[in-house]
Amino acid sequence: MRILHTMIRVGNLERSLAFYTEVLGMRLLRRQDYPGGRFTLAFVGYGDESENTAIELTHNWDTTSYEIGNGFGHLAVAVENAYTACAQIKAKGGKVTREAGPMKHGTTVIAFVEDPDGYKIELIEEKTL
Repeated sequence: MRILHTMIRVGNLERSLAFYTEVLGMRLLRRQDYPGGRFTLAFVGYGDESENTAIELTHNWDTTSYEIGNGFGHLAVAVENAYTACAQIKAKGGKVTREAGPMKHGTTVIAFVEDPDGYKIELIEEKTL
């Protein structure tokens, strides 16, 4: 077994696709409109879904925003250098909500960014051996 994808609902699909592809560097893996249900599913990720986990962006055509709720935590993305990643994200107009630095009570370097709908994405710096 493996995790296939995580689904989040987005209020503006084009804005979200721009964030995940242009700011975070993911690829649009597939997209399908469902006119009968008035929604679109778009899957983004860093590699082919046969071997990598994706994020499913669900856009209900008649809904422009959602409350994130208090149960959702964050998505996590591995980065080579969290400091560099934050600088690149800010240069592309992304919102960094916690600058890169060691996590509290630990040594792993992390940062947090926020997508256009307010979802948090944790950047976790890969440790070099």
